[in-house]
Amino acid sequence: MLGISDYKDKSQKNDYYDKKLNAAKALQPPQAAKTIVHWLIGFSLVFIMALFLPWQQNIHADGKVTALLPEDRPQTIESAIAGRIQEWKVREGFYVKKGDTILVLAEIKDKFFDPELLLRLEEQLTAKKGAIGSTQEKVSALERQIGALEANMGLSLAKARNKLQQSQFELVSDSTYYEAEKANFKIAERQLQGQQNLFEKGLTPLVKLESAKVKIQEANAKLTSAENKFLASQNKVLNAMLEINSTKAEYLEKVSKAQSDKSGTQAYVSDAVGSLAKLKNEYVNMEIRSQQYAIVAPQEGYIVKAMKAGLGETIKEGEAVATIMPSNPAMAVELYVKAMDVPLLSLGRNVRIQFDGWPALQFSGWPSVSVGTFGGRVEV
Repeated sequence: MLGISDYKDKSQKNDYYDKKLNAAKALQPPQAAKTIVHWLIGFSLVFIMALFLPWQQNIHADGKVTALLPEDRPQTIESAIAGRIQEWKVREGFYVKKGDTILVLAEIKDKFFDPELLLRLEEQLTAKKGAIGSTQEKVSALERQIGALEANMGLSLAKARNKLQQSQFELVSDSTYYEAEKANFKIAERQLQGQQNLFEKGLTPLVKLESAKVKIQEANAKLTSAENKFLASQNKVLNAMLEINSTKAEYLEKVSKAQSDKSGTQAYVSDAVGSLAKLKNEYVNMEIRSQQYAIVAPQEGYIVKAMKAGLGETIKEGEAVATIMPSNPAMAVELYVKAMDVPLLSLGRNVRIQFDGWPALQFSGWPSVSVGTFGGRVEV
């Protein structure tokens, strides 16, 4: 390295620079400003570091304690029927289990005053069932009677048809005999006319003429008898046809009457079945009503308030008699937040709860170090 300075030693060089930079030394900042700058730099570094810390945004809301499930909230115990308070089994503050009797009612409606009303209704049901059974047996008997009448009608009609067929056969036979006798009568007439002509000419004796007259009389008598028999056979056919119609009408009348009786009996059975159903309904309603005289606790809890006081007081259907508080409810807090804070809420999000009158120290943004607060989770 080459020395190109005019100064012989280092001390002379320093003296030279001190003389030259005396004005610059006068312009240096004071010590207090440097300290402030150092603090500002430190605060900035702390702020930048805080941005990367697990900070939580906080909102504040007011609310009240309630139960998460509807069945865990205080509820009133109501009476299903109207009645008069006969006996209280509990008092306010008592712990009751599900099914324990709260109070006992007495009946106030005259329709249900009879203590053996269920027995009376049961007797009516038994009697009605017996009447229905007897009537159904009558229906079965009428059905059997209708079947017998129809069978007898078939037999009687078959018998009448056979008789008609026999009469028709007799009619054919008698008509043939009648036609034959008519032919014989004509022959006898011709013979008589011939004998008459011969007798007038003297060619035949009087005996033959008289014999011809006798034959024609006999032929006429046979013709008359055949005609009468033929007419009688026609009447038999007509009577047989009338008998068929009469038999059919007679049995149809009997069958129709039996069917009418059956229909009337079935109508009575249907009406009796409807009455039986009403009696059953009334019996079941009365049976259920008899179980409503004792008002029981719907669940475990504490009787916190009695709505009715004393004995002998009447209550209406659906009227509340006491208030019960469940013993082990699922606790919840109902909060009302501002509309602008609603987007910060979501299901399952953790929150901290502080109660009035409870000593608490809340560190906003640092819930893990909060004192006297209780943890919770957004459910609804």
